Order: sequence, then C-alpha cells, then structure tokens
Amino acid sequence: MSLLSAPTTSRSPLARTLATALAAGALATAVAVTPAVADDGRGGDTNLAAGAAARGTDGGAGGDGRREQGRYRGVVTADRLALRTSPTRGADVVRYARRGEVVSIYCKTPGDTVRGNPLWYLLTDGTWAWGAARYIDNIGPAPRWC
Repeated sequence: MSLLSAPTTSRSPLARTLATALAAGALATAVAVTPAVADDGRGGDTNLAAGAAARGTDGGAGGDGRREQGRYRGVVTADRLALRTSPTRGADVVRYARRGEVVSIYCKTPGDTVRGNPLWYLLTDGTWAWGAARYIDNIGPAPRWC
C-alpha cells in the first residue's frame, strides 16, 4: 500500500513525519525560488533587447536597474483615472486618481491596451491598484517590469 493512498488514521508516525518533512521541503523550495522567478527581468517581453531598453539601467538600488518600492513616480494626466484591481479595463475600480495627482509606481506590466498603450502601472499609494500607463506620465525613469 502506498503512503499517499493509505488512510490518515492508519499511517505510522514515521510515515506522517516523512510526509510532513516532504511538504515543508516543498514549501521552502517554493518560497526560495519564487522571488527569482518573479524578478527575472523579462517582464513577459520576448524581445529581450527591447525589454532592456524599455527598463533602462540608470544604476538604481544595487546598480542593477531595480529600485525600492515607491521610488518610481508619475503624474496623472487624465481628469479622472480609474485605478483597478487588475491591469484590465473590466476589473473592479479601487479608487479614482485626479489630474495632477502624483502617484508612487511599484512596477509595470502589459495588460489591456488603452488608446494604443498596453502598459499598466501597479501603484502603491495606500492601496495596491493598477492604472493605465497611457494616463500616467513618468517623473524620472520608467518603472521596472513586474
């Protein structure tokens, strides 16, 4: 009988300990690998040269082009910009930003195209919300890829 198919009540203490150790090891591996995968620098862009040019390499924190949370900023250019729960036009609205409001940008990602611009910015002003980059002008360097 396999350890995986045996009922929980009939497992030996050794089998339960082994199963717990395997689960903990898998979780530890997932936690260790996730930041590297999430920040692989590609941002879903298959054209790496274009992605590197779009990201820029101005030194940033650690000299690798990345910056700390909130170090990227932008100004809203729309009269009223819907900030959403995901980078899509149909996502729920979290709040609205007004023209001239300065926002903190965490990163950028492709999403629904808004008036010719497919990029969206993840904003960190009290809530984590997505705003269409079409209506946010960068103050300083363009944000990193998510």
